[in-house]
Amino acid sequence: MCGIVGAVAQRDVAPILIEGLKRLEYRGYDSAGVALLAPGADHFERARVKGKVRELEEALERSPLPGGTGIAHTRWATHGEPSQRNAHPHVSRGLVALVHNGIIENHDTLRARLAARGVVFESDTDTEVVVQAIGERVAAGLDLLAAVQATIPELEGAYAFAVISAREPETLVVARRGSPLVIGYGIGEHFVASDVFALLPVTQRFSFLEDGDVAVLTRRNVTIRDASGALIERPQRVSQIAPDAVEKSGYRHFMLKEIHGQPKALGDTLEGRLLDGKVLDAAFGQGAAAIFDEIKAVQIVACGTSYHAGLVARYWFEALAGVPTSVEVASEFRYRPVVARPDTLFVTISQSGETADTLAAVREARAQGFRHSLAICNVPESSLTRESDLVFMTRAGPEIGVASTKAFTTQLVALLLLALCLKRRHRPDAAAEARIVALLESIPGRVNVALEMDAEIAALAEEFTARHHALYLGRGALYPVAMEGALKLKEISYIHAEAYPAGELKHGPLALVDEDMPVVAVAPNNSLLEKLKSNLEEVRARGGRLYVFAEAGVSVSSSPDIRCLTLSPVDDLIAPIIYTVPLQLLAYHVAVLKGADVDQPRNLAKSVTVE
Repeated sequence: MCGIVGAVAQRDVAPILIEGLKRLEYRGYDSAGVALLAPGADHFERARVKGKVRELEEALERSPLPGGTGIAHTRWATHGEPSQRNAHPHVSRGLVALVHNGIIENHDTLRARLAARGVVFESDTDTEVVVQAIGERVAAGLDLLAAVQATIPELEGAYAFAVISAREPETLVVARRGSPLVIGYGIGEHFVASDVFALLPVTQRFSFLEDGDVAVLTRRNVTIRDASGALIERPQRVSQIAPDAVEKSGYRHFMLKEIHGQPKALGDTLEGRLLDGKVLDAAFGQGAAAIFDEIKAVQIVACGTSYHAGLVARYWFEALAGVPTSVEVASEFRYRPVVARPDTLFVTISQSGETADTLAAVREARAQGFRHSLAICNVPESSLTRESDLVFMTRAGPEIGVASTKAFTTQLVALLLLALCLKRRHRPDAAAEARIVALLESIPGRVNVALEMDAEIAALAEEFTARHHALYLGRGALYPVAMEGALKLKEISYIHAEAYPAGELKHGPLALVDEDMPVVAVAPNNSLLEKLKSNLEEVRARGGRLYVFAEAGVSVSSSPDIRCLTLSPVDDLIAPIIYTVPLQLLAYHVAVLKGADVDQPRNLAKSVTVE
């Protein structure tokens, strides 16, 4: 992985490919490259760099590569170190060039087989076995489509690839299994990418390939074949995403824009889902009401930030609806025997809808006997939404920063809506539901108020820049919020941070506490407050430096060893959503002060489409 862009047109496509790569930078990458075929040429022109797309762009400015057919890629290393020689596109025999997302699991076997036939490899990647296998067949006389179709059965693992041939300079062939690909339609030109964002400057008409699809793009038309080889049409859709949705709009970083965009995103999540003090079952898809009537338990599976959202939701599902709930990391769930009850709702959460482990967990759950699945997702037409019985779109809009912010808070709102739908079946109380709906409707305004702490938190961040470790504490549903706060700090500032339930301090973490270990606590005014305050005293007694985000009226005052930042009073039920915001701002400002790459932190990718 990570980003693919391809085009076949009558005009020079190099600027289109570079702009597309720029729009995919948010996914994270370590190298970039492009291959182009000029009209009438019988060979490729290729440029590759270790580093950023701007370096590739500068290389093309120094030595332009004209061409009407081309492919481009940003690579996040899986096999082979980040380097120019391992950067895509990879080329075989001067005949075929290819870019690829995914992992070819049997690459060692294929490499040995090809090497035995005299193929010389130029990289350490799993990708090169694909282009060499296709190139061998093209050299033997097959056309590009036939060579691709003959190679696919040999491949084990996940892939999305785009390939061009010097013998067919006006043809682009693409294929997918397990990794996303989208086709963009123009007038006399066609495009492919791993994400619609890459193509918004040139088209808003798209179709999404399904697993097993192989497509041939020329200037004049697009033909798609399914896994059986039969010609098929995939529906075209007009994207509603504005071309400027992936611009910073005056903010220094996408992450800051997305933090401040949360009030609108949360309002969009709620829009049309509430009526007369009730949550509409139909917000979760056709047939949701009948499915919810059967549900007696919930299994949540997710990764990273989405997993933390699931942990918060467990408190809601059990406290509000009395529905037993399990939450598990997708990469663990899919590799252990599970006990499936037919009355369990299998809930997956993913910003992109293409997270490899989460997708695999859905398929495994179906095989294990889970009858009903629900996807909470931000990307329409993603693989996850297509493979789930019910779908709730969070409507967070494009999230470009690798560290998730508005996706997390909109996921929390979606899960609280689901909790109310289940509560109606298990613990019906119309007045209580109406009260909670009113709380939900107040969230965008409350987040706006929390964002007013920005300057205060920016000043506080200066006290973290020289630290190498941090400890985050929370209790109840605020413990997963502390986990999310610690994740944000480590993701973008590279400060090692861990979160613990505050009651666990005495069981190990206190050994780490000294004057060099900042301890961040979230302290809403709830039934666990006094317990939390006792835990904070344990930190003070050991010389720790405390940073407490507390509700107004909570008797935690600032002193030389305590910095208290005050939030407006908030109902305990929605506190996890509100208290998330200042922790996001803290991580952001610490990262900025440390000079880190906020939007594209090292070693990370936005969409994790491989295991």
